[in-house]
Amino acid sequence: MVSFHWFFGRIKRQIPHRVTTLVLKTLGWMLARAPEPIPRAIAAAGGEVMFWLAPRRRRLVHSNLSHAFPDRPAAWRRLIARASSRRLVETGLLSLAAPFFSERRIRGSARLAPSADQLSRSLAASPRPVVLATLHLALWEMQTWLKLLSPVQLPEFGIIFRPLDNSAADAFVKRTRERFGMRLLSRKDGFAQALRILRGRGCVGVLFDQNAGEQGALTLLFGRVCSTTELPGLLAAKFGAELRTFHPRRTGFWRVTFESDAVPNDGTTEGATLALNRWLESALADEDLCASWLWAHDRWRNQDVPSRRLRLEARRNLLPDDLRSRRLASLPRRTRIWVRLPNWLGDLVMAAPLLRALRASRPDAEITLVAQSAFVPLLASWNLADRLHPVPRRGPGYFAHFARARSEYPDVWLLFTNSFRGDLEARLAGCPQRFGVLRAGKRRPWLTHAYRVPADFDENRRHQIELWENFLVHFGLDRPADRTPLPTGSAPVVSDQATRPIGLIAGSENNPEKRWPVEHWRSLIAAHPGERFILFGTSGDAAVTAAIAAGSNPSRIEDRAGRTSLLEFAAGLASCRLVVANDTGGMHLANALGVPTIALFGPTNPVRTGPVFAGEVRILQPADCPPTGGASLAALAPGKVIESMSVFLADGRPCRS
Repeated sequence: MVSFHWFFGRIKRQIPHRVTTLVLKTLGWMLARAPEPIPRAIAAAGGEVMFWLAPRRRRLVHSNLSHAFPDRPAAWRRLIARASSRRLVETGLLSLAAPFFSERRIRGSARLAPSADQLSRSLAASPRPVVLATLHLALWEMQTWLKLLSPVQLPEFGIIFRPLDNSAADAFVKRTRERFGMRLLSRKDGFAQALRILRGRGCVGVLFDQNAGEQGALTLLFGRVCSTTELPGLLAAKFGAELRTFHPRRTGFWRVTFESDAVPNDGTTEGATLALNRWLESALADEDLCASWLWAHDRWRNQDVPSRRLRLEARRNLLPDDLRSRRLASLPRRTRIWVRLPNWLGDLVMAAPLLRALRASRPDAEITLVAQSAFVPLLASWNLADRLHPVPRRGPGYFAHFARARSEYPDVWLLFTNSFRGDLEARLAGCPQRFGVLRAGKRRPWLTHAYRVPADFDENRRHQIELWENFLVHFGLDRPADRTPLPTGSAPVVSDQATRPIGLIAGSENNPEKRWPVEHWRSLIAAHPGERFILFGTSGDAAVTAAIAAGSNPSRIEDRAGRTSLLEFAAGLASCRLVVANDTGGMHLANALGVPTIALFGPTNPVRTGPVFAGEVRILQPADCPPTGGASLAALAPGKVIESMSVFLADGRPCRS
């Protein structure tokens, strides 16, 4: 009974494989015997269909070309993309038809260039171990014809290949590709045979792959981090083998000339691996070879695993060696990370330490900050990113603006916002990976991956930056938030601390309950008759600041509310020796600039949204107010604030200029 079930199960598994193989054989036989214009037309039409009707594949091709050749015109990249798609289909048709080609037809379809012919004659005259690195170029199938095409008898030759899952098709492919003496060595169990061939002064061909996953080594390809297989370099180093490329150059439909180039290297696995990548970059400067490279493969996929997306990690890291060999001081920034920042100034400022951590964790990233246009000059002064992308005004063209961003091919989009609108922006931009925070009971269908807030994470008793940091760590961030103060821009340098003014941020445009009463501010000013004060705020705060300054000496009280740009606001804060502020974006900005700050909290929660940057900060709440807020700010007595100010002012410590 056991044998019966085993036999029945085996037959059931094999029938689909054999049927599939029969269909492929039939198609191949028909293609091989059809007049050439027929398969040529199929390849041309199939390539166009695949290009235009497979949007994900088309976007991958364009993204790869955009990353590799950012300075080439978009029209040129489109031509290469379409040619590559047609040649990919042409290669697939050849794989079906080649087993049914006669030797005569093969000799008429392929020939050896002088470089390959010289190599074959040299090997016949003086056998030696040679590792031939083969490439993901169109018509690679023809490489198994080398022994037939060679004018002389070659030594033993093996090619390492990946077996097919379909056992019947795998047996057929192996048999037909080996008919001219080339041996196919399975990646699973053929490695020992490859070693034996090299030890016997034979040749081994190895696919030179830049998408080797966790088994590869981190290197650069066109300035972008990839995972390159070390197997060709490993074999060459182990046996002192000559390292060469062997690749087809397409000369017509199903016609090639095989070329072979020596790859100078230092004899080490690392040196050979890096030298092959540099050779490939140089070779693909040739537009014909560039069009034959299979750009539809995800060449840089290894570094996009969501759980490790925000760090560089692999079994082997050759990036320091690669940078030295290329005489580069730092990694080129070619991985495109877009960050959608919050729409409120305070939240944006609190995100800044994590943007610094992102830069350190993923030094190869070109970071683009997507932010409200009013924040762009301030962000530019902080040098937190490579590019700034202003959010347009809401209106009929709003979402079309983000759809046009598709042509910039972002790789990953980090959302510090929690809105449907922000998620849709990322989706319209065509970004393949969109990461955000997902709270219980909420839906964010436009995210590709989400950090789910743990049930035991009490947001009332944990700071917002901690949640964001957990979010980024979930996707691979491996550096802590950098809380050192940000640059102060054009703030004037004042040597005498005593002459510097005290800044007051008395408004709160989005929530009147967060405002300390006008009379309390006036009491604070009256208690310091020898001090100069500057009232900061937006145009919406102007009525409040005007009431505070009413009747005061203008030389001692300057009201700037609504009269400064954001950059001027920051410079003004940086010129102060102390800032007293309600819970507003300006309070966070003063803290970020390293200015000693007294923050007044009443109804809001300083545990969750208090200042985050390292520096002198004092948080004041009304008497008997819970640590998480909930009291009226009017209950915060002026005397308590005046007492805290006296500590700062009496200390006399210098402030950042």
